[in-house]
Formats: sequence, structure tokens, C-alpha cells
Amino acid sequence: MLLGAVAFSAAATENVDSAKVDSTKTFIFTDVISLPTTSVKDQNKSGTCWCFAGTSFFEDEIRKNGGDSLDLSEMYTVRQCYLDKARQYVRMYGQANFGAGGSAMDVPYVWANYGAVPEEVYTGLQYGEDKHVHGELDAVLTAYVKEIAKKPNRKLSTAWIKGFEGILDAYLGEVPATFVYKGKTYTPKSYAESLPIKMKDYVPLTSFTHHPYYEAFAVEVPDNWLGEKYYNVPLDELKAIVDQSIAKGHGLVWAADVSEGGFKWNKGVALMPKGKNESDLSGTELSRWVKLSDNERNNDKYNFEGPVEEITVTPELRQQMYDNQETTDDHGMEIVGTAVDQFGNKYYKVKNSWDTNQIYNGFFYVSEPYFLAKTMNILVHRDAIPKEIAKKLGL
Repeated sequence: MLLGAVAFSAAATENVDSAKVDSTKTFIFTDVISLPTTSVKDQNKSGTCWCFAGTSFFEDEIRKNGGDSLDLSEMYTVRQCYLDKARQYVRMYGQANFGAGGSAMDVPYVWANYGAVPEEVYTGLQYGEDKHVHGELDAVLTAYVKEIAKKPNRKLSTAWIKGFEGILDAYLGEVPATFVYKGKTYTPKSYAESLPIKMKDYVPLTSFTHHPYYEAFAVEVPDNWLGEKYYNVPLDELKAIVDQSIAKGHGLVWAADVSEGGFKWNKGVALMPKGKNESDLSGTELSRWVKLSDNERNNDKYNFEGPVEEITVTPELRQQMYDNQETTDDHGMEIVGTAVDQFGNKYYKVKNSWDTNQIYNGFFYVSEPYFLAKTMNILVHRDAIPKEIAKKLGL
């Protein structure tokens, strides 16, 4: 199922006449570009956002390149990553990251090395649940690899990988060597090769000042367990790449911090409010404000109902937020469009993987300051990169 371009507004969602609404007390969004995308999925109680984001992105890319509208298996990819994470963890004597999290590059890694399968072939729901609930699975897998890494037999047995796969089989299901889909027989590898996209066409990018621009480096976050390198570009060029990607009809994978007070999922918006200071206030408002504690003032900053003035994000401020870990590697999503609010402020339209029981049916709007401050990295089609930037990167 494909979702086309729709102009959403908070006022319309609530069946309120937007002409009669106080424009400072609501958000009224109008989509400028809304790319066709497959249906919103639900990662539910699993730490697999990276896979839902990457899979959604590639589903959309397949359709853009003339392929069918597909629903591809996230859990097949998750399973392959669990296996390779386990091997790496044990080879590193337990001194490596092991967990459910991942990065934007994990989906292309699996598709290139192990293939892909349709959702109907591998749902990953073999443990009595209708939706993904990975608490028990993650606990069991983690306990298993920790014990294996201790080498109780003083050396590793030939059985430990089979034991690990047995856990995955029990929870997620056995991976079929071959399967029939729409009358054709495939292996996971041959199925991935049949799809009208190539993993070599996708480029990971980021923007930080602690590494040289126009070179690639492994972003220093635990979930980058593959040590994949991302091209480093100036912040304004990162935004230019995103804007060109959307203008050319390509979505993109977006890894970002969503732990900020300005991230309001249920309201469908993410902002970086500037906050108040004494020069902004007068009279009783100032009297109230000066009596607040620092924590109360911070909370007050995020108590917004409509558009507010936002911070100016510089490369230096962005770097500071990363270095002091105010900006953390929390969540993976897909950017699928652009929009403006009632005052003309610009936003990116984002598709999430937290189901559709939310004001915009699983989508939300991210302001430009929020994007500039809180983006960890992106994954785009190489056509999204302006030629002058691609030349600097040697692409």
C-alpha cells in the first residue's frame, strides 16, 4: 500500500476551523513535497528502528525505480545482524557492542551479503506475539554470548553458533534456503539481486567538526558495530543534500536524537525552542519566571502549543552537543518530504515506525533547527548529492 501526498494540519485533524484558531496555539502544516511511501510499520517493543527505517527507504527506492510496491522483511535483516554481532562479540573477547541497536548501514550490509526476503516469507513472529516484543529475546541472546565469550571450556566449541542460531530459530523462525514468491523460486540472495536497486548507489553522510571535511570516518557511537565510515561534510552542505534528495524524489534514512524535550511525538512535531530570558519578559510574566528553578525554566521552554522562536544552530553548537552527549544516537527514521507551518517556517516530513495511532498517522514534522542540531547521520542515493559536493568527496 502506498501513501501519497497529503497536506496535514493539526487544526484539521481536530475538526477545528483553522481560520478561527489562535495560530500561536496550534500547528498548521502544509506539505510542500510529500513523496509516495509504503505503509507505516510498527517496530513495537523492539530496538530495531534502524531496520524499519532502512527497509522503508529501500522499499520506496524500489518503487521509484519502477519496481513493485513491496513489504519486505525487517526481521530477516535483524536476524543476520544478530548473528554477525555475536561472532564479532566473541572474537573480541566480549569487548564489543552487542544489542538490538544498529546503524543506517546495517540494512545495505545485509542485503549485499545475505540478501532479502518479503515480509510474508519471514515475519519473525514465532513466539506467541502478534507484534514484535524483543525483551526476552534480547536478554537471552545477550546472556548467551556473554557466557560464550568467557570460554568455559578454555576454547570455543564447534556448537556455540548452532546454539545461537537455535535461539533465533525459536523466536524469529528458521530462514528458508529457498522460497516461492509470485510464482518464482528465489534464495534470499537471488531475490535481493532481482530488485531494481544496487547497494553501491547509496552513500552515508554526516557533519561534525572533529574530523576533516570531505573525508570519511567511522561515526563514534556504539550501534555502529560494523565500523562503517560516513562522509563528513559541512552542515550547510548536509542540508543541501537532504533538500536535493527530496526534490529529486528520493527519501532518505535519518538517524537522530529524539530524547529532546522539543520532540513531541504525540503532537507530531519536533522543535529546538530558544527559550525565554529576562529581556523577553515584563510585568507578572517576568515575576513568575524569575521564581522558577533552572529545571522548571527548562521545562517551561518545551511547553509549547504552536510554533515558537528556535535556536540558531551552528557547526560549533552542533559539535558541542555531540561532544557533551546532549545529542545521542537514539532512533532511525525516513525523511519523506518537506512542509511549512502557518508562519512559513520550514520542516521535514518524517515517517516513523511507531504505528499509526498518532495525530498524523505515524508521520511527524521536524523543524530545520531540530534537524541541524540533532542529526547523527543520513543515508541517501548518490543522485541526491549536488555535483559540486560529490566532486569534493571523490564520488
